[in-house]
Parts: sequence; C-alpha cells; structure tokens
Amino acid sequence: MFDFDKWQEIFDAIRHNKVRTFATAFGVFWGILMLILLLGAGQGLQNGVRSSMLLDATNSIWVIPSRTSMSYQGMPAGRSYTLYEDDLEAVDNEIQGVEFLSPENWLRGDYIIRYKTNSSRFTIFGASSDYFEIKVSQKTVSGRSLNKLDDIEKRKVCIIGERVAESLFPADVDPVGEYITVRGLSFRVVGVFSFDSSAGMDQAQRVYIPFSTFQQSFNPDRAVNIFVVTTEQGTSGIELENRVTKLMKRRHTIHPDDGRAFYVHNQEEEHKKVTELFAGIELFIWLVGIGTLMAGIVGVSNIMIIVVKERTREIGVRKAVGATPWSIVSLIMQESIFITAVAGYFGLFLGVVLLESVNKMLEAMGADIEFFKRPEVDFQVAITSVVVLVIAGAVAGLFPAIRAASVKPVEALKSD
Repeated sequence: MFDFDKWQEIFDAIRHNKVRTFATAFGVFWGILMLILLLGAGQGLQNGVRSSMLLDATNSIWVIPSRTSMSYQGMPAGRSYTLYEDDLEAVDNEIQGVEFLSPENWLRGDYIIRYKTNSSRFTIFGASSDYFEIKVSQKTVSGRSLNKLDDIEKRKVCIIGERVAESLFPADVDPVGEYITVRGLSFRVVGVFSFDSSAGMDQAQRVYIPFSTFQQSFNPDRAVNIFVVTTEQGTSGIELENRVTKLMKRRHTIHPDDGRAFYVHNQEEEHKKVTELFAGIELFIWLVGIGTLMAGIVGVSNIMIIVVKERTREIGVRKAVGATPWSIVSLIMQESIFITAVAGYFGLFLGVVLLESVNKMLEAMGADIEFFKRPEVDFQVAITSVVVLVIAGAVAGLFPAIRAASVKPVEALKSD
C-alpha cells in the first residue's frame, strides 16, 4: 500500500540535504555509467576483432601445400609438391568427421573482365558449392550462389562481388542474368554477394565460377591450390587436422614429423584463442565496473549512517510515540533504495544513449574501424546490473536502518 506520508518525509529529507543526496546519487550514477560504457566498448572491440579475423566458419581448416623441411625415403628436404583432385577424393572417402570439403583455385594475377564496353581487372576463383557454406561472412544480396549442379554440369556461370558489380554494370542494370567475358569465355552472372566484414572488402572484388568449370577452362593439369574442410559435430579441429595432414603426408611421401610441409589454418583454434582473449577482457571489465559500483554503494551506506546519526533525536521521538522498529527500518531503506534506483536508471539511460550516439556517428561518418564495430550492451545484462544495484542499495541502507531501530527512545532524545 502506498504510504504518502513516508514518501513526503523522504522527499523533504532529500530537499533539505541536496548536496549530500547529489553526492550519494552521483557515486551510483557514475558507477553504472562506467560499467555500461566499459561493457559497450568491450563488445565493440569483440565485434570488430571477430569481424576482421573470423571470416570463415569457426570449424573450418584450410590446408595449403608448402615445402618439405625433412628428407624422407630418398626425397630431399626443400621439395615442393602439388595437390590434385584425387587428393580431395581421398579426403572425402578415407577421413571420418568431415562436414564440408571444397578446393579453392584462382588465376594468378588479376584478369580483365568485360561487360559490353565496360572492363576492369579482378581475380577469378574456382570453388565447389560446399565452399559457400564455409564462407559465412559472404552474403548473397541478389540472385543465388553456386550449387552442386553447376559443378556437376560444368556450367559457365559465376557469382560476383558487389565491387565487381559496381565497376562493370550501370546502376540501372541488374547483373543477374547478364554475361561477362573472361579470357574470351562468356559466363552468366547468377548472383551478387557482399562480405559482412571490413577485412573482407577485397573478397568482394572476386568472381567465383564452379570448380569443375575452372579446371576445364583454365587449369587442365587438375592441380589444387588450397582446400578447406569443416568438422562434423563431435569432431575436434585438431583431431581432423591431424587426420588430413597425416593422409596428405602419406600420399606425397612426406616425413610424418615434418611440420612445415603444409601451412594449416585451423579456424577452430583461432576462434578458441579469440574467445579466451575476450573472456579475459570481459572479466577485467566486470571487475573494474563492479569495483566502481561497490565504491558507489559504500558511499550510499556511509551517507545513510550519517543520516541515521543526524536523525537520532527524530527517531527517538517516533519510537516514544509508538513507531514500530519496522516503520523506522522501512523508512531508511526506502530512501536508500529510491536514491540508488533513480541514480542507477539515469546512469543506465545515459550509457545507452552514449553508445547509440557513437554508433550513429560512426555510421554517419562512414567510418570503418577494423578492430572496433557496433559498441553495444546486452539489454538483459544492463537491466540485471540495475536490479543488482537496487538490491545492493537496499542492503546498504539495511544496516544503518537496523541500528536506528535499535536505539532506545531515552538515549535518542538525549543525543545532540
């Protein structure tokens, strides 16, 4: 039930002690504001790093042939070798735990690509349909991606990046369905893609054609530059990496202990490192933020102790005329909770407004900061922080309130 008289007393106390109340509230306000800004900045840093570093599926493993560093079975160290399509077939047939498998080939250097009278230089890539399940930062913005039938039937189709589309096609022409020319061969555009990452801008300048078409048109020796696999659920990245490299070493007469014969980029391991790094950063942010909040809560508790001391005579009068200990405890706690809740709300509100303002400013300026993107704070975390803050405010006012309720009326009336 709403107690108007009690609220009137609380507001009278606040009005007569403006400086003290402001100082108390500011400590809480500043604590929650700093926590929200720190969490937002930490999330912005995490978004930026993930966007810049993790362009592909987190369970992907990229295998690139290099040079051997150890002699083996009469084969010298420093030997180069080549992967072929039958190596991929061996991976597909002999290794358990593979979800997706795709080669990636490209024409060395940039080639002139023509659309009618327009032309520009871009890189041509050949990849299978599984490849586009792995490039998770690549988004189809119109048309479709390459599929299995394109590869099986060796279709002369392609998908192009947004930058390719902008360079070759007029603004009023939809590239999908149009034909581009590469080294005298015509390819029908079936889709346009973008990259949802600042680090993937150069990848939006690519043209992809089916791998089988690439091999037939540009690579008759059937060599494979790179291939990528992803792990099935229940298979670890390290486990699959070891299986794949062991098979490749056996097929290409490479020493089992040669760690330099392949360059392997294990995205799962990279993802683990990034996750561990940000877990540490987040823990640090929470420690700093909670420390700042605790300083504010201690301030509230100290102020409430002073309030109780200043109002000792008043409390004695109340008890002398029949006030119950609970009425005194609830009055002190209600004032503490009110100050804490209001200050916490304004700190939360200003923190969210500042984060949104930074977002809007970055968007308006067209800023593309590689390792900082979309500073934000989880709404549930923010509300939970305020709730915890209010509870802490109640606890901060509880002990001074209990002390006030335990004072005997005679002693209270004698106090100065």
